[in-house]
Amino acid sequence: MRKTLLIAALLWALPMLSQSTTGELRLTVTDPAGLGLKSTVELVSQGNEYRHTFTTDDQGSLDAKRLPYGIYRAQIRAQGFAEVSESVEIRSAIPLDRTIRLKVAAVSESVNVSAAGTLVDPYRAGSVNEMGLQTIENRLTALPGRSMQDLVNSEPGWLYEGNAVLHPRGSEYQTQFVVDGIPLTDNRSPSFGPEVEADDVDSLKIYTAGIPAEFGRKMGGVVEVNTLKSADPGFHGQLTLFGGTYDTGGINTQDQYTWNKNTFGLSASGNMTGHYLNPVVPENYTNNGTTGSFSLSYERELTPKDRLTLIVRHELARYEIPNELVQQNGAYLPNADNTTGCPPVPPADEPTDCVFVPGGQLQTGDNFETMGSIGYQHIFSSDTIGVLRGMSRDTSTDFYSNPASWPLIATNHNDFKEIYFNGSFSVHHGRQEFKAGIESDAIFLHENTSYVIPDCADPTDAQCPINLGILDSGAITFAFTGSRPDLEQAAYLQDLIRLGNWTVNAGLRWDHYQLLLNQNAVSPRLAVSRYFPTIGLNIHLSYDRIFQTPSFENILLASSPAAEAIDNSVPALQLPVQPSHGDYYELGATKALFGKLRLDANMFRRRVNNYADDSQILSTGISFPIAFDHAILYGAEGKLQLLQWKGFSGFASYSYIVGNAWFPVTGGLLLGDDAINPTTGHFPDSQDQRNTVRARVRYQVAPRLWIAVGADYNSGLPFQPDLTPQQYATEYGQVVINHLNFNLGRINPYFTQNASVGVDLYQREKRSVRLQADAQNLSNTLEVIDFGGLFSGNALGPSRQYTFRLVSTF
Repeated sequence: MRKTLLIAALLWALPMLSQSTTGELRLTVTDPAGLGLKSTVELVSQGNEYRHTFTTDDQGSLDAKRLPYGIYRAQIRAQGFAEVSESVEIRSAIPLDRTIRLKVAAVSESVNVSAAGTLVDPYRAGSVNEMGLQTIENRLTALPGRSMQDLVNSEPGWLYEGNAVLHPRGSEYQTQFVVDGIPLTDNRSPSFGPEVEADDVDSLKIYTAGIPAEFGRKMGGVVEVNTLKSADPGFHGQLTLFGGTYDTGGINTQDQYTWNKNTFGLSASGNMTGHYLNPVVPENYTNNGTTGSFSLSYERELTPKDRLTLIVRHELARYEIPNELVQQNGAYLPNADNTTGCPPVPPADEPTDCVFVPGGQLQTGDNFETMGSIGYQHIFSSDTIGVLRGMSRDTSTDFYSNPASWPLIATNHNDFKEIYFNGSFSVHHGRQEFKAGIESDAIFLHENTSYVIPDCADPTDAQCPINLGILDSGAITFAFTGSRPDLEQAAYLQDLIRLGNWTVNAGLRWDHYQLLLNQNAVSPRLAVSRYFPTIGLNIHLSYDRIFQTPSFENILLASSPAAEAIDNSVPALQLPVQPSHGDYYELGATKALFGKLRLDANMFRRRVNNYADDSQILSTGISFPIAFDHAILYGAEGKLQLLQWKGFSGFASYSYIVGNAWFPVTGGLLLGDDAINPTTGHFPDSQDQRNTVRARVRYQVAPRLWIAVGADYNSGLPFQPDLTPQQYATEYGQVVINHLNFNLGRINPYFTQNASVGVDLYQREKRSVRLQADAQNLSNTLEVIDFGGLFSGNALGPSRQYTFRLVSTF
């Protein structure tokens, strides 16, 4: 009977999965007689970059929600009473109840408060980067569509390849955003899905190793995003206006009203720019973009033990695809028999070995997303809590081409509908924090892709840019439609154990994936740390077994017999794209220096079978998932951070990475000569940038004035040329080709600088108006971020740009 009850209890607990490593502080402040006292409470954790000032209610109570695990310093002030500063540790999802009794202040009594003890968390088992509200608010103003991605990309180990696609430690399309406890595993870059605005974000937590077992499916990097604000009583909000170079402009507002046990939130934004994607040539042809978003949230404390949260969000983006020189202006291109080149302008008699491409291409894209989520939390006892979350969304992406498009006229209409559920059951007992749960995700995919390649009766024509195994007597046409559900389930167990100065985070995860393949995987996770209190040093070691599902953008076509029939010479390419299996290792340390600095250093190694990547269909920007046989990536990272010292704050980081991927490749939609598939050999991973340096220093000149300067150095990504430098110059211009080293197969290094100034124009209590001005790429360097080869396209960074941001809070 006891065994039956135990099994039943476990099965009941499993549906309570939650993806969050945050806790809650319920604080009560009283006078010497034990009566509730209205007071001001400042809560600070330098290690988590958290700082917020609360006001207790008339009963002396406050509820600080969604606090990242760590050590906090609480400073309490009340008129007529002595100030109190106490240390508070948040180690569990279960709310921590704390009562602090104030004493009547003596005439000469004073308190010296230091938050230095919160610099390093002695019980953090793995490496994780926290980003708080101050860093988010003082960030460099980003172009629309990439504000949150820019924040993540500022951390060591993360790289842009192009169009704000994030690559953590060399992984392609394997970044998972967990927004308010809901995982979003699709590509969230500007050309694939709407962004979550940085102005809507309250805090970020970023994992690249030591990843808890509750996270799965996309494991290159995990970014926890919290958009829910502290529930301060009354009506509060923020209005942001910004504008600058490239005809960029935007407006964003977040508003929140809290009364009794209810909190209602609203956010909305609209942005436009002439530099939405990364252009392929410096002229920045056809690159306009607009974005918009609207969201509502409602949270209610049903009882002291029950909380309900509802969120609805709608986002959209419309944009143009940047043109190459030939696509924009037209040009004569040589056919296969040409050995002398072609004239730059049409001659009186058209050469027989040249074909004129007229130019005038216009390709456009859009994406739309509507999402609703619900969360319910119940506290069963002082050491047990359960959370349920559900989400439903409808997301669509479209791609259009006008008749002048070259080298092909493509259209793409994809959408998916997703129904997701998770829940967790957490038990805090002594030195342990135990968690168990399941999740279920059903994604219903619909794909519709077609293209026309004109004038391909003769494969030597320049307007027939590929040599296919099947040729018609005229234009080549192709159309594909497909629908299929992607069904994924998971369950996990994990235990966080503190044994003196040792901390162990052990977990086990089971995943099931069913789309084109049906696979199961069991993934153990282990992170161990040892804290040395006398020197303020935390050393950690982690191992993550990972199971990663393939990117589902165009996966039905990439793995279909229809794609195989396009070119019958290489049928092996269209095998179903396999999930990735891999092993991540990391050794690192965190050290506090002089009570003001924190140094983080890590070494890592990753080996991944069926290494995920993507390929574009010629020059369209439409991408398809592929997988290489395996890849090995290793490197080191370091970050020195100054939290606050005599008005200075800032960071400097360095990343080193080496990555190689091995043939053969499966999946994709590689046409003609691009589809030649070696069965052996390896090449540098497309994110194999050996050296990356980032730095930014901020100085508070006066209470209402600050300045900041920063710099980025990138040693250059590899590229694999499939044309001659002269042919590339025709498409992209000689100025771009001058930044390429064809002997090394690498983009030349580039160094950029930025500067900012911020001023508080008005400040009174919780009302303020502040202005920030940013200048980026001060030296006007041509940033060749990525260069087209077999599996990727061109990407150039913005030239010198200026932006202004006006923020009003109330």
